[in-house]
Amino acid sequence: MAGANLEKVNFMRTTIITTFRLLCAVATLFVGIPLAWSAADAWPTKPLRMIVPFPPGGAADATARLVAESLRVEFGQPIVVDNRPGASGNIGTEHAAKAPSDGYTVLMANSSIVTNISLYKKLSYDFVRDFSPVSRIAFVPNVLVVNPNHIKIDNLPAFIKFVKDHKGKPLNYGSGGSGTSLHLAGALFASMLKADLVHVPYKGGAAAATGLLGGEVQLVFSPLAEIVGHLDAGRMRPLGVTTSKRAGRLPDVPALNELLPGFDVALWTGILVPTGTPERAVKRLNSTIVKALNAPELHKRLFEQGADAAGTSPAEFRKFIATEIEKWGRLVKISGAQVQ
Repeated sequence: MAGANLEKVNFMRTTIITTFRLLCAVATLFVGIPLAWSAADAWPTKPLRMIVPFPPGGAADATARLVAESLRVEFGQPIVVDNRPGASGNIGTEHAAKAPSDGYTVLMANSSIVTNISLYKKLSYDFVRDFSPVSRIAFVPNVLVVNPNHIKIDNLPAFIKFVKDHKGKPLNYGSGGSGTSLHLAGALFASMLKADLVHVPYKGGAAAATGLLGGEVQLVFSPLAEIVGHLDAGRMRPLGVTTSKRAGRLPDVPALNELLPGFDVALWTGILVPTGTPERAVKRLNSTIVKALNAPELHKRLFEQGADAAGTSPAEFRKFIATEIEKWGRLVKISGAQVQ
């Protein structure tokens, strides 16, 4: 009888030990699953590339470098700013459209990318199909400026009269390139005044500013961010901003809309990624960018450049782009602008 009891005790002990080991093995398995998921979701694990389809020194480039620095700090990974200018942003945008959709390539776009849809009969990419919006970054007012050494006028009404009086003797206006919002601002200005203005496209806003200072053109439409230094130094005189309201950075400069109702040509910047980019990457990019834009430091640095921070969700940015495509399409028709 004692032997039977001992055998029973040993059996129970073996069963308990076996069950305990099995439970430990199962527990270890389930503990490992979140770790595996965490490893799979880890992003980013290497440097990111930010394609800027415009030259260094411009408004888009300046904004890109501020955003890139914020991403670098948050992600702990280098953000390489890759300038690929040309064809009103089409060259860099095409390059971004063909990039792997792995979350490690982003595009710093601006409104010129949207105007190209209406200005170019054939593009090698489909902006709506090939890109997923992440967040709008900022609005940047465009400014009508003159060289005070060449044109002594210091107010918008007098300048409008000056332009109208030059019928038959065309004035030259410069912009950062054919098809840009600056080109369209000038074309719309000429159309609304029924004035003779000859467009002189430059390779970027910095080059257009140099052209104005050198007397190659009589007026320039430029993003405020690109000419703040010239304005502060008195080398350029601002006569009007192209947004519907006055710019916070230039409160004493009238909006063209005040004398030319309906004039509203604002420049914006935003981040997009190639379609198919993992959702986790899009979400983290968006949350990081919006957080940075709401922080006082980046907000202040953008304002100093003449830009107003304007972060959005991906869905809000997508809706905004759709309205912009329609808006710029109308402006292209009204202005009669053509890519040269």
